[in-house]
This record gives sequence, structure tokens and C-alpha cells, in this order.
Amino acid sequence: MIEISLLSTLLKLSLASIFGIVIGLDRELKGKPLGLKTCLIVSVAACLLTVVSYESAFIYSKEYSRPMDPGRLPSYVISGIGFLGAGVILRRSNESISGLTTASLVLASAGIGIAIGAGFYLEAIMGVAFIFIGIRIIPYLFGKLGPKKLTEKEIRVRLYLEKSTELTKLMKQIKGKELGIKRLKLKEEKNDIVLSSIVTTNKKIYTTDVYYVLKSLPGVIQVEVENLE
Repeated sequence: MIEISLLSTLLKLSLASIFGIVIGLDRELKGKPLGLKTCLIVSVAACLLTVVSYESAFIYSKEYSRPMDPGRLPSYVISGIGFLGAGVILRRSNESISGLTTASLVLASAGIGIAIGAGFYLEAIMGVAFIFIGIRIIPYLFGKLGPKKLTEKEIRVRLYLEKSTELTKLMKQIKGKELGIKRLKLKEEKNDIVLSSIVTTNKKIYTTDVYYVLKSLPGVIQVEVENLE
């Protein structure tokens, strides 16, 4: 019976990981803040807490005068995920969001602690293993073998241009440097034109290299860059 229970837990955690990866990969490819690692961690942690809650209801129910409610612990998981969702809205700085993976790891750590406290040692070990794979190995594999989108990073740039600059030609020159452009904003001032945009490039490229590339373009007076990761 113990082996069957462990195999069942392993299957549940595996499915939770797979579906968490699927959802997180979709969010990652669309540039959303809740990415691959965050979705996988939350999925595994919620699954582990649910398994512990329901197994505890059957194992320890005889020791109490009243039946245990197996749905009580998962309800707290929902509250924890609610705080994580609030972080998505509140933790904004210049349109960027950070700290979501750390927040999900806090939730996962709580789940591991509850599992150990309830005596589910092997389940806790499996949970830690799946989370470690999710935050270390899977992102590495996707970075090597996955879509190009997963190997890109975003850099916020602001270019101060001469008024005589041909903007369309400048955009083509930037793309010719293997830099992607999105969220383009142009503003004309007294002495120059201010171009604000998000530039995408490979994660292996240094932000300083992007600065020098943009600075060398004709018509560019001043460059400001900010790494969003």
C-alpha cells in the first residue's frame, strides 16, 4: 500500500509539473511575468499540499473525535496564490515586474515544511526534486533547445536623435544589428527627437554591447539603456 501511495504521488507531481510547464511556457513565449519557473513551482507546491492534506485526513482521522476536513489545507493554498497574484499587480517598477519566482518559492517552501511536519518525508523529497528540476534543469534545456523567444532578454532604450534623422532607415539599421524592437514611442522636442522602445536580444549579449551598437548609429546623439531582467 505504501508503494502504491508513493507511485500515485509521483504520478500526480509529474502531471502537475508537465501541466505547469505547458502553462508557463505559453506565458513565457508571450512575454508575461508569470513564466515557466513560477507556474511550475506553484503547480508542484499546490499538488504536494493537496496530497498531504488528503492523505492526512485518512491517516490521522482515527486519532481525532471529529472527521478531518481534507479540503482545508488546499483552501490556504488558494489564499497564498492570491497573495502571489497581488504581487503581479503591485510589484511594478517602470513597467517591469520582478520577484515572482522568489514569491512562488516561498509558497513552495511552506508546502515542503507542511509535508515534513505531517510526516510525509518521501513526498517532500519528491517535491523538492521536481522544484529543483523546474528551476534549474528545465529552463537550461529550453534555453538550449527551445524556441528563440526563451533565449531573448529585453532592454529598455531611449535614443536622442537629430531632427534630420530618417526614422524608418534607423529602424532598419537597428534590426540589421540583430536587435528586435517593440513598444516604440516617438516624441519630438525642441532640439531633438526622443525614441523610446524595448529592444530584444540574445541573453548572451551584454547590455553594454547594445549600448555601443546603438551609440554608433548615424543621427544618434545620446543613448540610455536599462536591462529589464
